[in-house]
Amino acid sequence: MQVLVTGGAGFIGSAVCRHLVRDLGHAVVNVDALTYAASLTSVDPISASELYAFEHADIRDRAAMDAVLQRYQPDTIMHLAAESHVDRSITGSSIFLETNIMGTATLLEAVRAYRDGLPAERVDSLRMLHISTDEVYGSLGSAGLFTEETPYDPSSPYSASKAASDHLVRAWVRTYGLPCVISNCSNNYGPYHFPEKLIPLVILNAMAGKRLPVYGDGSNIRDWLYVEDHARALVMVLEKGRFGEKYNIGGRNERTNLQVVKRICDLMDHLAPKSFRHRDLIDFVTDRPGHDHRYAIDATKTETEIGWRAQESFETGIDKTVQWYLDNEAWWAPLRKGYSGERLGTLKAAAE
Repeated sequence: MQVLVTGGAGFIGSAVCRHLVRDLGHAVVNVDALTYAASLTSVDPISASELYAFEHADIRDRAAMDAVLQRYQPDTIMHLAAESHVDRSITGSSIFLETNIMGTATLLEAVRAYRDGLPAERVDSLRMLHISTDEVYGSLGSAGLFTEETPYDPSSPYSASKAASDHLVRAWVRTYGLPCVISNCSNNYGPYHFPEKLIPLVILNAMAGKRLPVYGDGSNIRDWLYVEDHARALVMVLEKGRFGEKYNIGGRNERTNLQVVKRICDLMDHLAPKSFRHRDLIDFVTDRPGHDHRYAIDATKTETEIGWRAQESFETGIDKTVQWYLDNEAWWAPLRKGYSGERLGTLKAAAE
């Protein structure tokens, strides 16, 4: 199988590329614009493989997308390229609209033209998976789970842009018969995660003895999904998912943000002890605007119809993640020079 992965130098995209090449032996072309959160070192484990190729291109560039599709003639497309950090969307929404909405529309049109030019015997084998987020559903109360039928209710510019991209994909399926499937995932964590997100930020700040910012009182709840579990799920949904359908992917690992931070602190006390307790670094800061209280995925459809289940519990996954960051300073140190852990997404910054 020849797979085109957009955003393959990003966190989830690189995990998908590694899984496809290293574990499954599929040919992959990684298409990435190499924006601030991308790192080609994330695909170093497969970069020398004859099955792997890289194209530096932006999904908003129709000519570039047409050229890549014609050159590599993929059987399947996995669309992960996106701006993804909620805090950055609060202070700079335009790039989220351009990339997540117009970039997706551009890619859909390029894939449609590519499909229409294929010989008849290849048309039926073409498949596309659009990877999205549970944040499109908005916020849950203390009970209940997001299902594939949960109405969309996005709260941030990021989640609104992803909701719009989901709607575009479904429209292209219904209007043009494009062979697309959509997945919506819970919060990912694991190796190669850009240090602006909660878990890598806390790990690296703890290593440096810096404060560990926790929004509000830390009671916001997320369902945590180990990125390699997610990569496995995505390939299975790509292969088995029904066109026009949505599949929720979650780890069934709900934790409050404060529980997550405390777990990391305790691991750091054990793995990299200092003269103080890492919990003493916790710093409660003003909450993020529009901060959804709880996300929780019902992954029953994916588990039963696709046959996937998460292999990592939060405890096993976070243990592996903390140890990976301790062992891989060569990967994160260059990224840390560009983003040292400062607070993002404040309304004051937006006003300026």
